[in-house]
Amino acid sequence: MTTARRDTYTPETLLSVAVRVFNERGYDGTSMEHLSKAAGISKSSIYHHVSGKEELLRRAVSRALDELFGILDEEQARTGRAVERLEYVVRRMVEVLIAELPYVTLLLRVRGNTVTERWALERRREFDHRVAELLKEAAGDGDVRADVEVRLATRLVFGMINSIVEWYRPDGRGMGAREVADAVVQLAFGGLRKAGAARG
Repeated sequence: MTTARRDTYTPETLLSVAVRVFNERGYDGTSMEHLSKAAGISKSSIYHHVSGKEELLRRAVSRALDELFGILDEEQARTGRAVERLEYVVRRMVEVLIAELPYVTLLLRVRGNTVTERWALERRREFDHRVAELLKEAAGDGDVRADVEVRLATRLVFGMINSIVEWYRPDGRGMGAREVADAVVQLAFGGLRKAGAARG
């Protein structure tokens, strides 16, 4: 005789389902009903874990933001010439984006319609600003081309990295995080580095 399994959902597994549904339907287009159906549990079971869908959103974007900000605390992001630190940060951004693909995808799609979304956008701007400062410092050191405006270069680099969420699909046969990171670094810094700039 078999016994019905109890609800084995944890906050982590519920978050994973919620992120998938948010990415498929959009946050605004997702209801608690959609989440309960996708998870295969009742709405009351979801409320046992979280206060509502906005808490799930905050947990999801916090995970992505924590990973991104964590890069800036890593040793190679804090020591050495600015251009070397910038190259390291760009490489790690690609690796984090791929490792946390659903979470970063959701972060990049928030529109600012709720308190949590506005908070996430502000944190994203802060991260972008810190990376832009590294590029500015590298330009000041004479290690990147002076004929490319820093703000434009920053936007182009971020655009290249952020577009990965639209096409990258881990399938076990294609490119891994390292290959994609190598390609981004080669393309970005092949164009940005000043000819003859020192490499670490």
